[in-house]
Amino acid sequence: MGALDEGHFAGELENGVKLGSLELDLKDESETTVEIEDAVKVLLQGLGEDSNREGLKKTPLRVAKALREGTRGYRQKVKDIVHGALFPEAGLDSVVGQAGGAGGLVVVRDLDLFSYCESCLLPFQVQCHVGYVPSGQRVLGLSKLSRVADVFAKRLQDPQHLADEVCSALYNGIKPAGVAVVLQCWHIRFPEVGQSFPDQSHHSAKMGVQGWVRTLVHSGSGVFENENGDVWSDFLALLKFRGVIVEKNHTQTTTSLCWCPSRSLDVPVSNGHLSTRNCCKVSSKTGSSQSAMISAVAAILRSLGEDPLRKELVGTPHRFVQWLMNFKKCNLEIKLNGFGPAKPNMFEENGNASCNQDEMQSELNIPFCSQCEHHLLPFHGVLHIGYFQAGGDEPIERSILESIVHFYGCKLQVQERLTRQIAETVSSAFGVEVMVVVEANHICMISRGIEKVGSSTATIAVLGRFSTDPTAKAMFLQSVSDSKTSGE
Repeated sequence: MGALDEGHFAGELENGVKLGSLELDLKDESETTVEIEDAVKVLLQGLGEDSNREGLKKTPLRVAKALREGTRGYRQKVKDIVHGALFPEAGLDSVVGQAGGAGGLVVVRDLDLFSYCESCLLPFQVQCHVGYVPSGQRVLGLSKLSRVADVFAKRLQDPQHLADEVCSALYNGIKPAGVAVVLQCWHIRFPEVGQSFPDQSHHSAKMGVQGWVRTLVHSGSGVFENENGDVWSDFLALLKFRGVIVEKNHTQTTTSLCWCPSRSLDVPVSNGHLSTRNCCKVSSKTGSSQSAMISAVAAILRSLGEDPLRKELVGTPHRFVQWLMNFKKCNLEIKLNGFGPAKPNMFEENGNASCNQDEMQSELNIPFCSQCEHHLLPFHGVLHIGYFQAGGDEPIERSILESIVHFYGCKLQVQERLTRQIAETVSSAFGVEVMVVVEANHICMISRGIEKVGSSTATIAVLGRFSTDPTAKAMFLQSVSDSKTSGE
């Protein structure tokens, strides 16, 4: 009984230690969340927002949770994932075996991940392809390849560094004959304050996003160290089945200086360091506000377990604040007087047009980018605007509509409000009946644990005839569909 009691006591002690560790982790998580929340409130104040207004009350908590979720890789270990996931597979007596089974190349393609850019703190999308040649009569559970890649993706990263870390971790963790990693990465463009977000062609039908910078990197170890080897050719051939083209013997890596668009804001100064270019003149009060915001972002980095003084992170707080300043609240009114006087509104009280000879006009695929007020993360996409105008009148210039879209996009927003505001402004300014369709990709959908890469949200606002005439509405929606089919 004495031995049994000792064992029972030892078990209780062990459980007590584990419980204490869990309580400590929960306490640290709670403290970290509060620290990030406080920093986010400083950012909102610097943007001229009231963190207590409806829509922003829970934003600090949402941002804190998203950042904790998006950087959970710092709190994970590869060995915990790989341990117990190696399975014996007969047929491999030495390092190299026959094709198939344990001796052949194993490739897992199209792993959708996301990571946070260490240069600007904005999330970027990753499509990961991993190949390895098993050895020692061991194969790894396929889901573990994705989980190992995700550990390193959920950290502040640069694409090449991410590829190298995933490759090295798998090579050291499962002891294969070799490992190869190819990453396709997409980073949202980073305009200077006051500039519009340029339109970009779709980089991939599957990803379905616009206005992103693309790069492709790869890394190899073991038998993949020789890029002229047959095993690389096999790996790349299997990727080509999925439309992924990697030029053999050509290193397609990029440095963070080329990769992150925010680096375009960096200019050298006399002390040899980099400084972020001021995009417009600011008052001393505004400068003080931005300094407080930069300090708040540095505090967020520390709360996540990073060192803001690490070489790669020195300019990150400044760059992230420069991004946020694109969406600073202001009291400016949209100026349409340069575009001609507003026409008398053609709506009758019953919502129908007063003229039956009106023509339907449309401007399709107008690019935009805005910032979600719930998570302080970008959402971006295209707008389609249709309207009826009196016969003989000149159509509204596309540049005018683009200016209206840009005006409402450069604010903390929600997509539903953005759609309605643009419709109401076009209607009141030009006296037309209008329909607006917004298609957008929300980065918060990939950075909060949901990870629905490539998902999109569509919203509609209708005024006048479009709200009462199903034929008119269907005609406009068909024109939008036709534009996508024709690739316009």
